[in-house]
Amino acid sequence: MQTLLNYEIKDISLAEQGKKNIEWAQKDMPVLNSIRERFKKERPFEGLRLTASVHVTKETAALCIALKEGGANTILAASNPLSTQDDVAAALVKYYGIPVFAIAGENSETYHKHIDCALNHKPHLIIDDGCDLVATIHSKKRELLDNIIGSCEETTTGIIRLQAMEKEGKLQFPALGVNNSLTKHLFDNRYGTGQSALDGIIRATNILLAGKIVVVCGYGWCSRGAAAKARGMGANVIVTEVDPLKALEAVMDGYRVMPIAEASLIGDIFLSITGDINVVSTENMLTMKSGAFVANAGHFDVEVDVNGLKKHVVEYKNIRPNLDEWVLDNGKSIYVLAQGRLVNLVCAEGHPASVMDMSFANQALGMEFIVKNKGKLENKLYTLPHSVDVEIASLKLKSMGVKIDTLTPEQEKYLNTWSEGT
Repeated sequence: MQTLLNYEIKDISLAEQGKKNIEWAQKDMPVLNSIRERFKKERPFEGLRLTASVHVTKETAALCIALKEGGANTILAASNPLSTQDDVAAALVKYYGIPVFAIAGENSETYHKHIDCALNHKPHLIIDDGCDLVATIHSKKRELLDNIIGSCEETTTGIIRLQAMEKEGKLQFPALGVNNSLTKHLFDNRYGTGQSALDGIIRATNILLAGKIVVVCGYGWCSRGAAAKARGMGANVIVTEVDPLKALEAVMDGYRVMPIAEASLIGDIFLSITGDINVVSTENMLTMKSGAFVANAGHFDVEVDVNGLKKHVVEYKNIRPNLDEWVLDNGKSIYVLAQGRLVNLVCAEGHPASVMDMSFANQALGMEFIVKNKGKLENKLYTLPHSVDVEIASLKLKSMGVKIDTLTPEQEKYLNTWSEGT
């Protein structure tokens, strides 16, 4: 581990491979690349300090580079102790001049120390992935509040926290919920999480999904994606839900829907993606068949109650990287992936760059929106204007070589009048 005053990473000698990986991701991020080129000319963040707490991956590196080239004095900390790509962290420090506080596998104490180190930057702008920066500022570093223009939040989990802060009147600066943008959650959550969560499970276990009973907890956009991908690979998919509307949608989409207590008795693989706590409880896991796999693709490691299950463990066996067999006091064994943390980022590489292209285009334009509207926004949660979604979608289609129709003057007139009908 290499430690200096202005950054803390595992090994600076990993930087060359990290640079190659960043450049590989950038090749598949044409929308963000076009925004980066504009930022280089216009410098919308000149003179501003930006602190980001995101997964330190090649894709988020591309975002941080774009923001720095737009003038932001940028610093980065991990948003998850296990998701850091150490070579990318090294490359950001060595080749791009972006200080990073992140080491793959860091313990909880080091993780929170890194959050504090990044906030010592005294930021004007925040990019959050899970709301840890914003929550820390509001609870422990309130002296920083006067500096802050606003924040952008990447995840469903973080938006849930921001909504709670706004409801309680605790939010002290404007926040932009990037995950509420259509070109974020309709694509990143559904296609990104759908593919990367199963990628993590397969890399960690090398099991065949075809013929298995896969239980997907939740039916939000991330869960929809995972359920569809699992079914596409031949799995028999069960969905568990608490929302009648989402449960009904899952039924109409052709899935079996039942309570988790019933699904626990028959499932082979359990994947929780809800943003809530103890979705797969200790009691659920104790009733699972021996040899069941449990995984989480929600932001925090609270969805699968691994801490509760530890009270029933008589032996731990590490089978493969990020795959542990827990032998229980009831005679059964449960396979826990990634210690209950984000399976797609711990066991695999997270979302493909092509989908993060749209997500991070939203982040970049979200930061610009906050700066352009400094002093005009209330201390509440916002969503980017629909016109930004349209712009991102148009750029993405152009990069894919896809053309679409435009309305004729006659069609526009018809859509904007009430007097014409049958």
